[in-house]
Amino acid sequence: MTTDSNRRHLLRCSVGLVSLPLAACAGAAGAEAWRRRPPDGPYRLQANLAYGQHPRQVLDLYLPLGPASGALLMMVHGGGWRYGDKAMGPVVQHKVERWVPQGHAFVSINYRLLPEANPWEQARDVARALAFVQAHASHWGLDLNQLVLMGHSAGAHLAALVAADQPLARDHGVRPWAGTVCLDSGALDVPALMHNQPWSLFREAFGTDPSFWQQVSPVHRLTQAPAPMMLVYAASRQRARDQNQRMARAIERVGGRAQLYAVDLSHSEINRELGLPGPYTEAVETFLASIGVRGLTSPRASGPLPRRPNDHWQSRL
Repeated sequence: MTTDSNRRHLLRCSVGLVSLPLAACAGAAGAEAWRRRPPDGPYRLQANLAYGQHPRQVLDLYLPLGPASGALLMMVHGGGWRYGDKAMGPVVQHKVERWVPQGHAFVSINYRLLPEANPWEQARDVARALAFVQAHASHWGLDLNQLVLMGHSAGAHLAALVAADQPLARDHGVRPWAGTVCLDSGALDVPALMHNQPWSLFREAFGTDPSFWQQVSPVHRLTQAPAPMMLVYAASRQRARDQNQRMARAIERVGGRAQLYAVDLSHSEINRELGLPGPYTEAVETFLASIGVRGLTSPRASGPLPRRPNDHWQSRL
């Protein structure tokens, strides 16, 4: 018999707003199977490189078999600021399989999670990892000018926060990077989110203190133009559209470049399907080419992003 408690747990795990990994919703065996899905194809893996002292402050580096000649892509996983892992299949599989054989390098990081670390401390972990990658890039034979920060869901919020809060990045030794790709974040203007009947996962992450909402709100931390940012969101999610448009407008106000892309995929599919052949992956590659990333195979890598039939795509607001 399903108890009321179980029903609430199942409801929370089926929420489309933030896709939680199976570790939060299934048994240990299912979670392990979900996590241990290494990408196919040739690559060299340096696993669990420590960028800090905490067991969660580690990253995986996927390198091509030959010399790396393209981008250095650093991925921040999602999971509602409470769950997730750098090695989950949807986080790495198709991205590594597409880009590493092309000569790009791919980094996937872990960071401390709730309740041990709040989103501000998590953003500091992302900054630490980014500084570590930059400090070691030349040793790995990689070009710092080709570094792209990427995140999904909660990880997209953290990537956007590090990109927006330049003092935070500088305090951790981060140098400028080429651009940022945010995949379906629902939390970019945190005060607006928290004043609009937020879901429980947002209340648990951001609490009740308006000053903390401001501290962890990418929109409110912007004081100067960040690196160019692509904001991908699910066309069916009105709140995600609102949050991403708020971020794009804020970037424009400080003289930066923001690109919005609405895609007809679910929240989890936006993460899982990036790297598969098709217009979505090509749109991301077009953005990467526009910020100077070399070695992409997309046939439209040098042209403008396609306009979606639903007209949610705008190259600039």
